[in-house]
Amino acid sequence: MKQNHPKKVRDLVDGVLLLDKPVGFSSNDALIKAKRVLNAKKAGHTGTLDPFATGLLPLCFGEATKFSQDLLEADKTYETTVHLGQTTDTGDTEGEVVDSRDVNVTLEQIHAVLEKFRGPIAQVPPMYSALKRDGKPLYEYARAGITLEREARNVVIHKLELVSYEAPFLKLVVTCSKGTYIRVLGQDIGEALGCGAHLNALRRTQVGPLTMDGMLTLEQLTAHAAPLSLLAPVDALLASFPAVRLNAELAKRFLNGQRLALGKEPVEVPAEQGRVRVYLDAKLLGTAILGEYSILAPERLIAFTPE
Repeated sequence: MKQNHPKKVRDLVDGVLLLDKPVGFSSNDALIKAKRVLNAKKAGHTGTLDPFATGLLPLCFGEATKFSQDLLEADKTYETTVHLGQTTDTGDTEGEVVDSRDVNVTLEQIHAVLEKFRGPIAQVPPMYSALKRDGKPLYEYARAGITLEREARNVVIHKLELVSYEAPFLKLVVTCSKGTYIRVLGQDIGEALGCGAHLNALRRTQVGPLTMDGMLTLEQLTAHAAPLSLLAPVDALLASFPAVRLNAELAKRFLNGQRLALGKEPVEVPAEQGRVRVYLDAKLLGTAILGEYSILAPERLIAFTPE
């Protein structure tokens, strides 16, 4: 007779984990593992890292998931090693080598080529990607040997710096807009140099306002006696927005979804309009849009019961 085991009760956990994703884990694998360690009910990540890549993967738990979209839209910074002279079918070390060429490039040529990739550029997304066509990710077509036409997408390379060049390895630091594929950037740089290339290593070091400060490995999380204490607060995701601090009466109205005319209230108002984070004392209430005439319009609210 089949036994019904009681479903494990998960905890309401709120906060942000700055995970140092290991090689070989998909972003979802890493999320599931961390969620299990923290026994968290609700969790999500803020944009995938390829399995071969390492580095900063912010994981959001509970109320923090309401703000994860902001990091999906944010600029990101990477350290990468480009292997010149070899092209793989995936654009990274996980693929099969499909072309090998001699590498005869000078530092002068490298600097000239890198200059061409700074600023707004167009990229054709790789076949080995999670982008979907007719409900199916492109990598499934690629694994079946099918190559589909893909439209080029506009991205921005804010920073592209040469760290070192020891043939055939080119070490770079890249800061880029959302939607940028560093694998494609590496391949395109290789083609522009006339020798082809693939990524040998990729490490993400920054996502929006979040850096590697306080970043933890899965091993550190698992071994810690009180892993919940390792989480950053929800507003770690919102550090780049000005703060507005309300009194108890205004906070109550704000949490009820009311627009507030702050110009008539004893509240310090930021000089610039736009998104702000809103507090009652030290407690985050959510985000809002500060508009003309100091009108504060609630945007995303934290589930919060005043004490």
